Amino acid sequence: MKTLQIIFTISMFAWFISEILYKNILKSSEKDKKDKDKSTLNLLWIAIPFSIASSVSVSYFTKFPISDEVWIYYLGVIFIIIGIVLRFVIIRSLGKYFTVDVTIREDHKIKKEGFYKYLRHPSYAFSLLTSLGLGLYLNNWLSLFFAFVPTFIAFSYRITVEERALIEQFGEEYLEYRRKTKKIIPFVY
Repeated sequence: MKTLQIIFTISMFAWFISEILYKNILKSSEKDKKDKDKSTLNLLWIAIPFSIASSVSVSYFTKFPISDEVWIYYLGVIFIIIGIVLRFVIIRSLGKYFTVDVTIREDHKIKKEGFYKYLRHPSYAFSLLTSLGLGLYLNNWLSLFFAFVPTFIAFSYRITVEERALIEQFGEEYLEYRRKTKKIIPFVY
């Protein structure tokens, strides 16, 4: 169990550092159409730290275990690591089109292959998987709620804003793509 705690701590540190780097490196440039964000980036930077802090705090002060078995901790860590790694892969696959703020690049194209064949927002999906993993690792129903729900609400708002910008830019092409894919959960939502 000690090894698992070390892996959890390292994964949480990696999550924190990666998000800070994304925020500081992957911003839109001056020539991009960046008036579309509607403060969604700020909302995410409030919701995610709040989710982490509140879920961890709640786990110290309440006991509402999800499971009495050790597998819940392993599942949590696995989800955290998968979420971090696949979010990185998604961001790399988008290349210059990925920005932390809702932005339409000058030569922007809709990506429809890879994960994007099934999900319109896989980066958000894997970020949410990381949040879900945190809640599972803490093994507390209230922690799970606080780890996932505020972040899910913030991403849902961002998806609405982002899709509005994409429809405005790409019109029927994006609407057709939207009809064929799910937002963040393959084959479901």
